[in-house]
Amino acid sequence: MTTSDLDRLRELLRGAKRVLAFTGAGMSTGSGIPDFRGPAGVWQKRTPVYYQEFIADEDARREYWEYKLENWVAFRDAKPNAAHRALVELERRGTLECLVTQNIDGLHQAAGTGRDRLIELHGTNAEVECVDCKRRESPERCMTEFERTREPPTCAACGALMKPAVVMFGQALDMGLLGAAMRAAERADLILALGSSLVVTPAADVPLAGARRGTPYVIVNRGETPHDRLATLCIDDDVVSVLPTVIEAG
Repeated sequence: MTTSDLDRLRELLRGAKRVLAFTGAGMSTGSGIPDFRGPAGVWQKRTPVYYQEFIADEDARREYWEYKLENWVAFRDAKPNAAHRALVELERRGTLECLVTQNIDGLHQAAGTGRDRLIELHGTNAEVECVDCKRRESPERCMTEFERTREPPTCAACGALMKPAVVMFGQALDMGLLGAAMRAAERADLILALGSSLVVTPAADVPLAGARRGTPYVIVNRGETPHDRLATLCIDDDVVSVLPTVIEAG
């Protein structure tokens, strides 16, 4: 990162009226949320449980709930960091039109991002849901019961399986949410990809929907991404350091 990079990002932000922010794991590692795909990420130590396995196999369900219980305290106790708050400041100024996130930690909403601005493409760990009746609740009951019994929890209303309200491997994204994110990207006059490796599709196609129309596209991430050649500006640094600096100064 150079001073000229920061100055260029400030200039782009000052000229924008409809910003779309697309955020990934790098937004939340500064809040103590574990990374999934990095060198020390979750998937270096665990094999993902697919949705179809979760539905069909008791052992797979138990393995999945063990993994969720292992990380529950970190998610439950995490607090928004300065990068989350910087995006809230953009919204306060009236220039953040939409915030699309791959993250499931609920920290954008906790920071104060409006529900009407926020699209959580991969769902949220802040709730659990019934796979049948779709009833939702906070995770405490299910986590406490599983910790005590090691039996996968069931719905208090209909008795069907409960699962965290996230999109599991093998489970399709909500196409309504994805469509809304794509349309927001097409309307935007500045696209910010923040703390995302931009390798998980179709989520990573969202910023491209704007960039391919010629919209200025800024990537702030540690390490290279597949989109770098399309970007107006790439800043290889920690988004939790970069974003507050340019927005507070903007």
